[in-house]
Amino acid sequence: MHAEVIEAPLNHITITDPFLGEYQRLIHDVVIPYQWQALNDAIPEAEPSHALANYRIAAGMQKGEFYGMVFQDSDVTKWLEAVAWSLSQKPDSALEQTADDVIELLAQAQCEDGYLNTWYSVKEPGLRWTNVAECHELYCAGHLFEAAVAFYQATGKRRLLEIACRFADHIDTVFGPNEGQRRGYPGHPEIELALMRLYEVTLDNRYKELARFFLEERGKQPYYYDIEFEKRGGTWHWNDWGDAWMVKDKAYTHAHKPLNEQHQAVGHAVRSVYLMTGLAHLARMTHDEEKRQTCLRIWNNMVHKRMYITGGIGSQAVGEAFTSDYDLPSDTAYAESCASIGLMMFARRMLEMEGDAQYSDVMERAFYNTVLGGMALDGKHFFYVNPLETQPKSIACNHVYDHIKPVRQRWFGCACCPPNIARTLVAIGHYLFTPRKDALFINIYAGSKARFEIEGKSLQLRIDGNYPWEEQVTITFDNATPVAHTLALRLPEWCENPTVQVNGERALGEVIKGYLHVHRHWQKGDCITLTLPMTIMRVYANPRVRHTAGKVAIQRGPLVYCLEEADNGADLHNLNLPQGAEFRLKQGVGVLKGKVLLQTEGTRLATPSEGEALYHFNHRRTALQPQTLTFIPWFSWANRGEGEMRIWLNEQA
Repeated sequence: MHAEVIEAPLNHITITDPFLGEYQRLIHDVVIPYQWQALNDAIPEAEPSHALANYRIAAGMQKGEFYGMVFQDSDVTKWLEAVAWSLSQKPDSALEQTADDVIELLAQAQCEDGYLNTWYSVKEPGLRWTNVAECHELYCAGHLFEAAVAFYQATGKRRLLEIACRFADHIDTVFGPNEGQRRGYPGHPEIELALMRLYEVTLDNRYKELARFFLEERGKQPYYYDIEFEKRGGTWHWNDWGDAWMVKDKAYTHAHKPLNEQHQAVGHAVRSVYLMTGLAHLARMTHDEEKRQTCLRIWNNMVHKRMYITGGIGSQAVGEAFTSDYDLPSDTAYAESCASIGLMMFARRMLEMEGDAQYSDVMERAFYNTVLGGMALDGKHFFYVNPLETQPKSIACNHVYDHIKPVRQRWFGCACCPPNIARTLVAIGHYLFTPRKDALFINIYAGSKARFEIEGKSLQLRIDGNYPWEEQVTITFDNATPVAHTLALRLPEWCENPTVQVNGERALGEVIKGYLHVHRHWQKGDCITLTLPMTIMRVYANPRVRHTAGKVAIQRGPLVYCLEEADNGADLHNLNLPQGAEFRLKQGVGVLKGKVLLQTEGTRLATPSEGEALYHFNHRRTALQPQTLTFIPWFSWANRGEGEMRIWLNEQA
């Protein structure tokens, strides 16, 4: 029996891209060591983590009390996953030894029956599995499983995989449809997608079936969350938004009805996309049409009615959640970094199933905008929330903006985003390529070297260029013997007139779902040249989005651009972009070196004198002053100090 695995092998992919290569270096040299310090509470200015100390207490290696969130364990396992994928790119014996030591710590903290969760081992012994609606045991288990798969694939070491399998085996005895088992499912999905990855590595069918159980049991009545709530005597964990709100608000966790009856992206955005990632993975591997249709429905609602231009999802701070169709405010946007990472994961699984460029288009949009924007260019500061507009003066005084930070933070008490960003950036090879049976899909044209096994033969290629800044990309082949295969080359949605040549001649192939499929015997020296014109585009939102009526945004290639106070002065809301204005490219300097900026001539409403009345009767013409407008890639905002920022601006006739 062999699982149909579709995942680019990171051990055979090297990022050579000058842009993403710098992020790879940052992850290894700065981010992983910095986050190691954070996990060890060694950053005085940052909120404490205590995550490793919790494990040491659980292992009996030190005395103390649990500190942190109920999901604090996951910060450690996401760090381990980032380390694993980093090792696949750049071997580091000292870092690997540190990770081995952490893995041994986890082994010491693991209970005899395989259970592993420091909150319940240290803080609430005897209460395990009594509150799966709220308390993240299964979520933390999922991140452990993902780290175990990564560490095994990157290093070949099985120690963490064995720990994960022991825990998964325990969970499989606790949850399920059989007599004596709990018919529960996680309040925070994650274990579903992790179990599918664990299944692919181990081929243990129990893990796939456990994922299926969690997915199919969700939303059935009587609601399991109500059953366990009653057994607890009506107690609850989170007090943020009312008594037992997370138990009562079933839609918050996509548990209000069975998944096959759902049509909208609802509730907590991260939970939603993690859940859909697991569902799409299972649908593909089991050829389950009903589950596939559910994924298509939720995807279409999310992307076409509830997603920001930046690939951000989850428009409100209350519950970090979706609201209603077309409700996409810019200045109060939540758009959590983890949610866009989850959107990338969902998009990748849909791409694996459908072979359709609409998924890689969204995957790229989320990555080059929100995910990259979640970490400062120094690798030491992070955004949890990603607004599309900020005015620091108002943020400081208005509680509706309490979740908005005008500059990135060094760490968070709820620190899910920084290690999530790290593990995604260092594993970007999984998103660049999709090796399906019918074709090798090339999704994102970042510079890289890769090797794929095609029916016993080795296909080796190299992507060169300066993506996403320059429009020409070359793909050169270096395999020793010819390999007959189809390459599926993505034709991005943002590119109106792409051209593709093979060895200097127009490529012959068929465009299928946004990919140009080219079949031939690829041999050493073959070269594909893609020209992807990066026209500077004006983007307009659907008129139903009331927050952007009469406004325009600017995009070049996959990058959304914004205005920042550092270049354009304050009161950005008074700037206007004339309809006929022409743009010019400008190279960034300082911290923005290597980034392509855009400039054009616009206007500004004249600033009135200090004594001007607040309101005027009848019409009063306000003078317009000419001003040069400078746009920077949105992901790079807030790297030059605190200031205003906005993506959408007024368009002037």
